[in-house]
Amino acid sequence: MSQAQIAQQAIEEGRGIFRLAPAWVPRSFCRPGKRIKLHPDDYYVFGLERGGVDERWFASTTPADNGPKTPEDEGLSYIVTKDGKDRVLLRDAVDILKAEVIGENLWKKYGRWSMFSKFFDNFGPLPHHIHHRNQHAARINQSGKPEMYFFPAQVNNHGGEFPFTFFGLNPETTKDQALNALKNFAKGDNHLLSLARAYALDIDTGWDVPPGVLHAPGSLCTYEPQFASDVYAMYQSVLYFGHCVPEDLLWKNCPPEERGNFNYLLEVIDWEANTDPKFHENRFMAPKPVKPLEEMKAQGYIEEWICYKCKDASAKRLTVLPGRTVTIKDAAAYGIISLQGFGKFGGWSLETPALIRYGQLTNDEFFVTEKAAGEGVTITNLSSTGDIVILKHFAENPDLVI
Repeated sequence: MSQAQIAQQAIEEGRGIFRLAPAWVPRSFCRPGKRIKLHPDDYYVFGLERGGVDERWFASTTPADNGPKTPEDEGLSYIVTKDGKDRVLLRDAVDILKAEVIGENLWKKYGRWSMFSKFFDNFGPLPHHIHHRNQHAARINQSGKPEMYFFPAQVNNHGGEFPFTFFGLNPETTKDQALNALKNFAKGDNHLLSLARAYALDIDTGWDVPPGVLHAPGSLCTYEPQFASDVYAMYQSVLYFGHCVPEDLLWKNCPPEERGNFNYLLEVIDWEANTDPKFHENRFMAPKPVKPLEEMKAQGYIEEWICYKCKDASAKRLTVLPGRTVTIKDAAAYGIISLQGFGKFGGWSLETPALIRYGQLTNDEFFVTEKAAGEGVTITNLSSTGDIVILKHFAENPDLVI
């Protein structure tokens, strides 16, 4: 069958709901935290040179930017037919079916699915780094990258080496201090973290991280809804325990004509957002029920906004109580990942695996087209004791009020 025929078959047999295959992504500069259910023998399935698998991407039409040896489809989500015999990239299905998948408004605005989410599962902290704003990303024909964090209990059986995240810069930091740290990158520890403050990470809470904001993610396994881009640059030179960051990553996604210009790196920083004295108040996110809790529980579910301070990408957590069947409507297309439980999701079996081999198909990840979302997805919890818990990631959602 052609890719168009597979896409059409998939949307018809799933009644507007696609099953997605797991998309595993290695990072050469990371060490896997081993909390994302990949089999222990498969974390280095791509080879030591490419690094360990410490990310699983969801509802992704965005390829991973992992250097010259990266396969063309790394980071991209595949739609798989019910019999498991045929597959098509979600990216290609959106190109073929257009607004039928993502809705008229999103298609007219972007001509693509404009977000993806991931589990980021690193054993240690990452360097203080930055994702570019639109005006800087556009210089390399890319988009800016807002992202958000949420730390699900179900994938955090341990906290890793450093469950604290540095955000931004101390309010009293001067631009000269930051510039001096950048200039000292190749000389050893540039002490950029001495200009920042760390926050303890709490399970089942989250943070909003706009583009242009420095952040050094801690070692909790993190669910990260974000705009469809993979731009970044590492501004910290030496990590805890002596792990060094290659200088090439300082200049990553820098226009060739600006390479070596430290003032340009300083310009990439959104100074007001980084030095905000109310950073915690403005960027921390605790779950917010979409309706009164008792009203939802009486109907058999609990739904909460968990990532809600960015209009470009957002997320909800849906809990379906034991033995209950609910029909949930949404105003926009979305992807899901199941954290806990088993049952039915639309016409599909929903199963949360305990362990996944590389290349194995699962029934824990789906994509819901806008029409199917608006009509409502019926979910049945087949357990008499345990909850179904799923995370739902959206691009622009009219239901979200910021």
